[in-house]
Amino acid sequence: MDPRASTDARRALLDAKLTELALFAKELCPAAAVEASAIQYEDEDGRVEMFPPQGVSDEEEDRIEMALAERAAQIFEKTGLYIVCAVLDPAAR
Repeated sequence: MDPRASTDARRALLDAKLTELALFAKELCPAAAVEASAIQYEDEDGRVEMFPPQGVSDEEEDRIEMALAERAAQIFEKTGLYIVCAVLDPAAR
């Protein structure tokens, strides 16, 4: 098998899963800004960062973050892709 084909297939899978997580984040909080990146740091394959609007309660942020983490864990179990998800303070953007 051509190693480049394997790399291309993995990149396509990563792009699809980043898109899936970003869309899921928007479902959880439509007013949030969501950024997805395939830039790799250490052992992670990509990341999704969500910046909820001002006024979202800490409890709601926790609920959103746990839902994203659960979906990312499911993706890891099925594909081996390690995608970090974070709900961040919009002021840090």
